[in-house]
Amino acid sequence: MEEKVTLKVENLTKSFDSKKVLDNISFCVKKDEVFGLLGPNGAGKTTMIRVILDILKPDTGEVKVFGESFSEKIKEMIGYLPEESGLYKKIKVFDCIKYFASLKGMENNIDSKIDYWLKKLNLREYKNKKVQELSKGMQRQLQFIISIIHNPDILILDEPFYGLDPINKKLSKDIILELKNKGMSIIMSTHQMDEVERMCDRILMINKGRKVLYGNLNEIKTKYGSSIMVEYEGKLPKPEGIKKINDYGNYAELMLERNANTQNILKNLVGKVELKKFEVKTRSLNEIFIEVVENEK
Repeated sequence: MEEKVTLKVENLTKSFDSKKVLDNISFCVKKDEVFGLLGPNGAGKTTMIRVILDILKPDTGEVKVFGESFSEKIKEMIGYLPEESGLYKKIKVFDCIKYFASLKGMENNIDSKIDYWLKKLNLREYKNKKVQELSKGMQRQLQFIISIIHNPDILILDEPFYGLDPINKKLSKDIILELKNKGMSIIMSTHQMDEVERMCDRILMINKGRKVLYGNLNEIKTKYGSSIMVEYEGKLPKPEGIKKINDYGNYAELMLERNANTQNILKNLVGKVELKKFEVKTRSLNEIFIEVVENEK
């Protein structure tokens, strides 16, 4: 059975003055998946999101949501969490959510739905506080509620974990995956590669406005080969079969050459350092990200 496509972008191009910010990019997002939109600063991610939301018009190409062009009806089917805060600081938390919910056409059972999400995000005791009285992390959670209060079909999250402590970060991750399992399409733009690896089914990486990686995350990682993750004490050597080492002190990622013998590498490390962990796995997305961007220079 063919998977349902909720968002389809075809041959998208956008320039500002003479600079091409998006260069003929095509991709699709499927129902009930977390889709990672990745790239270094200035790659074109924010421009891409603004084109999808019809805030900016493309020079060429088109965006289709459930096969249709953008309209007021489509607008109500999308939730958006921007990276920057755009909240009214002097309004009460409950009223703030209710206002944005009304903009999405919500009329029935608004109060009960607001109470539900305030409780789920541990903000219920702050419902009558002014937005400016909340911490930055709480304001981020408030923005998250605003983006999902109308139960959108597609949810676009720009740096969703920015400013969150570990507990609220985990809470947000759990909710995102819960929404995915209920059939929502999630587009997540973030610099946190570890979160992408844990959460995303497929990814699109753009650099300098061009598509450089696209597809199933596991397939992409397999294509880029393996690495060895080690935890150690001592001075780490560079054994034969290793083409590059990212050393973080007592923890390192060793990138393997093609057909490298991992048993020989293990033997070369034993006795030279005290090994606490030796694990062969696909390369980290962070390392793939760095390699792709550097090769594009």
